[in-house]
Amino acid sequence: MNDAMQCRSCGREERASEGYPCTGCGTFVCQVCNIRGIVLCSACQAKAESTSAPGA
Repeated sequence: MNDAMQCRSCGREERASEGYPCTGCGTFVCQVCNIRGIVLCSACQAKAESTSAPGA
């Protein structure tokens, strides 16, 4: 049985039990990213940056 999932932030493949859900949409974010303070997947991060950018 393969329980690996691909991190939606860095692309790393990790065990599903060793990760966290994106705080924006719930997709998988690996434990390494979470330790680094990344709590959003790349899509939610891009969306957050585009809505908070001045002049956007």
